[in-house]
Amino acid sequence: MNLFVEGILWVLNPAHYGGVDGIDTRMGQHLLISLGVLVVASIIAIPLGYVIGHTGRGRSLAIGASGAIRALPTLGLLIIIALIVNVGLLAPFIALVVLAIPSILAGAYSGFEAVDRRAIDAARAVGMREFQIVGRVEIPLGLPLLIGGLRTASLQVIATATLADYVGGGGLGHFIFTGVKTNDYPQMLAGSIIVILLAILSEVLFSSVQRLVIPAGVTAGRPQDVRVKSPRSRTALG
Repeated sequence: MNLFVEGILWVLNPAHYGGVDGIDTRMGQHLLISLGVLVVASIIAIPLGYVIGHTGRGRSLAIGASGAIRALPTLGLLIIIALIVNVGLLAPFIALVVLAIPSILAGAYSGFEAVDRRAIDAARAVGMREFQIVGRVEIPLGLPLLIGGLRTASLQVIATATLADYVGGGGLGHFIFTGVKTNDYPQMLAGSIIVILLAILSEVLFSSVQRLVIPAGVTAGRPQDVRVKSPRSRTALG
C-alpha cells in the first residue's frame, strides 16, 4: 500500500513535469502513437471489413487471419520488425497497427452482418443502389459495433504502446523500463498508473460515443415498460 502511495506521489510531483522525460512529454508521445496507430489501422481495416460484411465473401479468411494475428506475441513481433527497420518509432508503430487491425476489422464486418436483412431488402425495393444501401443503411446501423471494435483496439494499443520505448520509440513505457533498470519502483508504478488512467479514459470516451451513434429509429423500436400501477390500494386488492 505504501508503494502505491509513493507511485501516486511520484505522479503528482511537479519536478517530474517538463523537459524531454517529463510526464507531460511522455504522455503526449504515448497519445500521439496510440492515435496514429488507430487512424492507420482504421484506414486499412474498415474498408476491408465493409467489403466483407456487405458481400459476405472472405469472412472465413478474415476470421482465420485475425485469430492468427491475435496469437502473435507482441514483444516478439516488435523485436523482429525492429531488426528489419532499425530501432525507433517505426517498428513499434507497425507492430501496434498489426495488433489493432483484428478488432477494428471484426467490428466493421460484424456491424454489417448485424443489420436486419429486411431493412436491406426494403432499401432495394425502393430503388436504392448498392452504394446507397451501404452509405444510408448498413454503415449507420452497423456503426455501434464498429465503435465497439475501435473501443477494444484502443485499449489494446494504449496498454501495449508501453513497449514502444523498449526500442527507443518513446511513450510512457520509459518510466516503466527505467524503473525496472534502476529498481525505482515508485517510478515504475507511476508509469503503470498513468497508462491505466489513459485506458480508463479511453473506455469511458468510446463507450459514450458508442451509445450516441445508435440510430434513433433503433432505440425507438425497443420495447419499454409501459405497465401502469393499479389505482386501487393494496388493501382493496386483498
